[in-house]
Amino acid sequence: MNYFKDLKEIKGDASFRKFYRKRSKNLTSIIVYASKEKFKNLLIYDAINKILITNKILAPITYHENYNKNFIEIEDFGDISIYKILKKKKIKKFVYFKKAIELLNKIQVIKNRKIKNFKKKNYIIPIYNKEIIVKEANLFCNWYLNKKLLKNEKVNFTKDFKKIIKDLTSKLMLRNDVLVHRDFHVSNLMLVKDRIGIIDSQDALIGNRAYDLASLVDDVRLQTSKSFKKRLYNFYLSKQKKINKKKFKNDFEILSVLRNLKIIGIFTRLAIRDGKVKYLKLIPHAWKLISFRIKKNNVFNDLDNLLTKNFKRELNAN
Repeated sequence: MNYFKDLKEIKGDASFRKFYRKRSKNLTSIIVYASKEKFKNLLIYDAINKILITNKILAPITYHENYNKNFIEIEDFGDISIYKILKKKKIKKFVYFKKAIELLNKIQVIKNRKIKNFKKKNYIIPIYNKEIIVKEANLFCNWYLNKKLLKNEKVNFTKDFKKIIKDLTSKLMLRNDVLVHRDFHVSNLMLVKDRIGIIDSQDALIGNRAYDLASLVDDVRLQTSKSFKKRLYNFYLSKQKKINKKKFKNDFEILSVLRNLKIIGIFTRLAIRDGKVKYLKLIPHAWKLISFRIKKNNVFNDLDNLLTKNFKRELNAN
């Protein structure tokens, strides 16, 4: 790590990566360092960015790679995320969310799924299949239950939970046919001059078009009203010429709930395994979002009953 001793480390995220800002004359760039999961965090990240850039989406350009030393050097989008803007008072939130949804629409019409990474090997974006969705939702059991339930309660809960989650994924109706960023929320959208750029794209897969909208609308990091969520949802639908609204609503709500269950598991893991306890404060809002979606849709009756039985206080907290 001596290479980075003269560089300024900047705020990281929930991954294993470290970020440094490099200054050269009047230019700056970002060094992304990843000794763990570096295939995903460096090679795949570069590949997805190339696909986005090819389709005129603003994503960081890779200037230099040193894969053997676990880093790449990429374009610097600065520090102004849409999240930071929206946290200010008297900001017209819908203006920025509208731009985010327009960006999402551009991402969802991307056709090419294959690109050469900087090692000159083809990378083909995998499918976001139901098995992956189930595995992610099960992170709730793997990490959150330990300090919440007794051993025998945990065994019984996990058995019922996994059965219900598998059943919910079987009820998804839309095809896996669009590029899904998987973390499409305002913290990963950057204001670059007058455009919105997107970062943190290494987890992108080909999946359900409702997923990224659910990530944006039901964002655990930024609280918005129910009426505002509905407005965003309807704006997205107004831009879709060929979409089955009933199927989309079904998938949107299922994926929102499963995503936030996953988030509770991930944020608990970050605290326990990595010492990143700041994410724990977001868990109550994740519960609030889950409650909001499951209380008004019969498809969630079994899940609602299970969570109410074991986590009534969390589920019903204001």
